[in-house]
Amino acid sequence: MSNLLGNRYRVQIFGQSHSPMIGAVIEGIPAGVIPDMDFISAFMARRAPGGALSTARRETDAPRIVSGLNDRGETCGAPLCVLIQNADARSWDYDSLRDVPRPGHADYTAAVKFAGHNDIRGGGQFSGRLTAPLCFAGALALQLLKQKGVAIRARVHSIGGIQDARVDLAHPPMDGLCPGPLPCVDPDAARRMAEAVEAARAEGDSVGGVVECFATGLPAGLGEPMFDGVENQIARALFGIPAVRGVEFGLGFAAAALRGSQHNDPFHMANGRVVTAGNNHGGALGGITSGMPLAVRVAFKPTPSIARQQRSVSLSRSEDAPLCIQGRHDPCIVPRAVPVVEAAVACVVLDMIMEV
Repeated sequence: MSNLLGNRYRVQIFGQSHSPMIGAVIEGIPAGVIPDMDFISAFMARRAPGGALSTARRETDAPRIVSGLNDRGETCGAPLCVLIQNADARSWDYDSLRDVPRPGHADYTAAVKFAGHNDIRGGGQFSGRLTAPLCFAGALALQLLKQKGVAIRARVHSIGGIQDARVDLAHPPMDGLCPGPLPCVDPDAARRMAEAVEAARAEGDSVGGVVECFATGLPAGLGEPMFDGVENQIARALFGIPAVRGVEFGLGFAAAALRGSQHNDPFHMANGRVVTAGNNHGGALGGITSGMPLAVRVAFKPTPSIARQQRSVSLSRSEDAPLCIQGRHDPCIVPRAVPVVEAAVACVVLDMIMEV
């Protein structure tokens, strides 16, 4: 099913942007776990709307667990179901989109796929709103991964062509990133990124960017060759995040410009274990983890809902038509996408560890 992620740690997401509730059903959680709701709430707050660089839509994103716990607040072995209320939806902003689809959005393809019965309000099931329950599942996965010595952290790699400082992929920055909505290594880069986002907002436009995520503490040997490789499984989860247009591991596409002598990471022994001198391979070889930090970058397109007039078509009249979009939209998705990327990677990594 398209809304289902994982084999052992299984996450099924449901709801639409303007439905009364959104949520997730999570299977495979070991019995006896007490969800750390303070940690989960703080994690979800990083994704929630209403920040300085995001949409004006206000949602508390307070998760409510309705099944899967016993009377002591422990997981009991049953599927855990979490609900998140949609409280600040303005559905009338989307009335015109029933006939005139947004360029760059799923309005048109969804109308074709579902014969016009798709929920247009807020993008329906294609909305980034559905990443809220994913963040709940990811935060819970992070709690379980911490017990196994695995840490996952993402940063803003770039926004609007403005790049953060280069980092050593063999020793990624898991701490010490800038506080606030733009976790970067270089505070000056974060400042210039924020200025680029505000400039796009002022002009009724939007910008895209790249999120870079690291996972440390992974053992060597996770994953399978060919179609069930660690890259395959993580990429599938990441492409489920709205607005993702590209995923690369290690040096990614930059490796194509190198020679083998430049790209290969020499092996050597350190403290009784096999390690590599660098991490151009991003922690995965042949679809299997090498024991080095996993490094993945995720490219996000500019938000398609912009305040400028755009060219589109009237589906009912079969003719060209202008489109002026109403409503509240992020001028840049990247700041709120950082925890979503962490959540997606956490769900997949935990699932892979549980399958061993």
